Amino acid sequence: MLSLFVIPGHDRRLIPEGRLSGPMPWVIAIMIFLTVLATAMGLAFAEAGQKVSDQLSSRATVQIIEANPVSKAQQAKDAAARLRGMELVDEVRVLPPEEIEELIAPWLGQTGSAQGGSQAGSLLEDIPLPALIDLKLVRAAGARELEALRGAIGPLAPSALIEPSSGLIAPVIALVRSLQWIAFGLVILLAMATAAAVIISARAALNTHKETIGVIHLLGGTDRQISRLFQRRIALDALLGGILGLICGAGIILLLGMQLSALGSGLVQSLELSWYSWLIIGFVPILGMILAMVTARMTVMGALKKIL
Repeated sequence: MLSLFVIPGHDRRLIPEGRLSGPMPWVIAIMIFLTVLATAMGLAFAEAGQKVSDQLSSRATVQIIEANPVSKAQQAKDAAARLRGMELVDEVRVLPPEEIEELIAPWLGQTGSAQGGSQAGSLLEDIPLPALIDLKLVRAAGARELEALRGAIGPLAPSALIEPSSGLIAPVIALVRSLQWIAFGLVILLAMATAAAVIISARAALNTHKETIGVIHLLGGTDRQISRLFQRRIALDALLGGILGLICGAGIILLLGMQLSALGSGLVQSLELSWYSWLIIGFVPILGMILAMVTARMTVMGALKKIL
């Protein structure tokens, strides 16, 4: 690859280099810009899904469904005490009734003071809400762990239900994974479009310099030497356009990142790029240049064989 950039100056003048004056660098810049955005989106969704899965895989929720409030409170107290004594459980937190009411209020509506005091009571008086216990386990909540928890609190709270927290957000995780693969699919499509643009540019350059190629052949030049000239020109165009596209794409990513951070949502804030994701994004222009070089070489060598 290094030999591509050490072609003597008199040979380079055979195929003039347009720098940023021609359309090719700008086409590559647009393709790399879109590829950077798609890559960043795919990596962000991948990291967000992994973070949420890791955070929720070791958490579980205990629901104690009991109509009698006194019996429900006692069962929740006994179950929490039993859970705190288990080596499997790292943290135990009994949610207060007010917090449970706040969690369910957006679906059932507020009463009492939320409506100007015209109605008495609260959601806890209107419907029998379950007691909730939030658990953080020392390891992922698998089938064996859930069965151990059920066996421990079953005699104390017969109506208790234990659900892993990961199951509650499984549809969201599935959506994030789908968006991740859609983004990576866009990267592949953009790579194919970039290769197609390089093929068109290489063929156009061959037609433009057809007479020059004939003279080089008469002077003993080989197809490999001719292809190196076109490779170098297209590689430089791809590198210049790729750097420009990377700068614009990185600017858009940073701007969107600041706006997403201001929203304050846990899932949205998890859409952050780590240092190794930025490293992958930084390699996009280099990969684009390599793709352009390989595509240009194959196109030129194939066309030269047909000419001869």
